[in-house]
Amino acid sequence: MQEAGIMNFIRTLLIILAIYYALKIIGRYIFPIFMKKMMQNVEKKFNEQQGRTTSQNQNVKEGETIIDKAPNTHSKSNNDVGEYVDYEEVE
Repeated sequence: MQEAGIMNFIRTLLIILAIYYALKIIGRYIFPIFMKKMMQNVEKKFNEQQGRTTSQNQNVKEGETIIDKAPNTHSKSNNDVGEYVDYEEVE
């Protein structure tokens, strides 16, 4: 069993400071590199997605409007759903 002495306290403080500064160095140099790689991947995926959509619309003239799906004109009103019932507010 170890006793709680001043040397053990100083050693614990030095370990904590070493871990703090190691994390600070990693955060300053390694984290930006990681973020840069991640942003490059996102940008690459975005550009691939944009390239796919622009290649589909290359035969379209500028200013021309294209409707991919026409609205459904056969919509039927279903009047058999129910009947309108007035209500009175009960206090």
